[in-house]
Amino acid sequence: MNRHRQRVKTRHIILGVMCLMYFISYIDRVNIAVAGPLIRQEMGLTSVQLGLVFSAFAYPYAVMQIVGGWLADRFGPKLVLTVLSLIWGAATLATGFAGSIGMLVLLRLALGIGEGGAFPTATRAFTFWMPVHERGFAQGITHSFARLGGAVTPPLVLAVVAAAGWREAFILLGIASLAWTVLYFFVFSNSPDENRRITPEETAEIGYRAGDCARARKNPTPWRKLIHRMWLVTFVDFCYGWLLWVYLTWLPSYLKEARGFDLKHLALFTALPLLAGVIGDTLGGVISDRIFRMTGKLRLARCSILVVGMGGSLAFLLPMVNAPSPIAAVWFLTGSFFFLEITNPVLWTLPLDIAGKYAGTAGGMMNTGFGIAGMTSPVVFGYLIQTTGSYDVPFTISAVLLAVGAFAALFIDTSKTVEADEAREAQNRDEIGVPAFAGGAGQWHK
Repeated sequence: MNRHRQRVKTRHIILGVMCLMYFISYIDRVNIAVAGPLIRQEMGLTSVQLGLVFSAFAYPYAVMQIVGGWLADRFGPKLVLTVLSLIWGAATLATGFAGSIGMLVLLRLALGIGEGGAFPTATRAFTFWMPVHERGFAQGITHSFARLGGAVTPPLVLAVVAAAGWREAFILLGIASLAWTVLYFFVFSNSPDENRRITPEETAEIGYRAGDCARARKNPTPWRKLIHRMWLVTFVDFCYGWLLWVYLTWLPSYLKEARGFDLKHLALFTALPLLAGVIGDTLGGVISDRIFRMTGKLRLARCSILVVGMGGSLAFLLPMVNAPSPIAAVWFLTGSFFFLEITNPVLWTLPLDIAGKYAGTAGGMMNTGFGIAGMTSPVVFGYLIQTTGSYDVPFTISAVLLAVGAFAALFIDTSKTVEADEAREAQNRDEIGVPAFAGGAGQWHK
């Protein structure tokens, strides 16, 4: 048994459970886009109305980022993520019974509440379970499972639709989400000292000290410091999220309406870019960790991936707009999404690097940018399609935001951490409150 425990680390079992959560949650998130054309036809929705259904998820999702992260910092990720997953699982299941646009919007709002705090909570969970040199990999592999979920959603949902209907697809996915909740509750613990399976050797590998988790919960949240250190990361995440939401909501409609793919080919060509994202997510985290191990320069390891990823995505997106054939457009979209997703694990690693024990709240702050993008991107995209009759303008706006985000990423500094700010403040208080003798001057200073 001990040899088995040494071979399969407890933290890697937990990482596997988290990967499954990212996989399932993303299926629940993007299934509406795949079913969108069928729902639109059945309920007689306009492009703007369908965009409203798509974006309804993002409003509570944005609000719950900071709320969910803060709750995880205060009450622990086990309780918080259990409750959140129950909410989004129930909302997904109930979508199968929706009979109007109002009910669809309401259930998408509930889904946003449930999933909104999930990723910040998972990031908080990694604070005490992942050593620094594995954080990029952990964020990369979990988000690659998210993209894998997005990639399998088109064929999975369309297969169920063909066999039974779009409503049955939501019911089955809701049941799967609730089943994951049970698994998570029995496997996960907030920290190594609450886990009976972990060995002292692995605890040392992680760098966890007994009581770290309990002490972190007692600390007041340094809101001003977190905002000061995280606002630029949040802005870059917004630029990234704008295009990601386009892929998650409008890609099937674009391929069907602008590029003429039929339902039979739609599943394959919608999945291709998302499968490229699976590879991009994994590589982004692995390469970032490798750069850090080779150079010891954390800022270089993180920022270089952000700039290359967003710049590469831009380089593929611009020619896609005027691609001469539908197949060429798919390949450009695939290349663009691959590079876009290289940035994702780094964005999610930055709250751990910068905020440490406040990573839940910091992760929520960062992903608020993604949530705001989700509130605006699908609706603006739909409005521009309806007013211009073309997808070219909204894709061009997405390209501009990629360029702005890549430039802004150059100014992110991982050496300026919240914990360093706190240490400096404590030192200043000590210097002010306790006299120190300056021997060379022969007098006391405060």
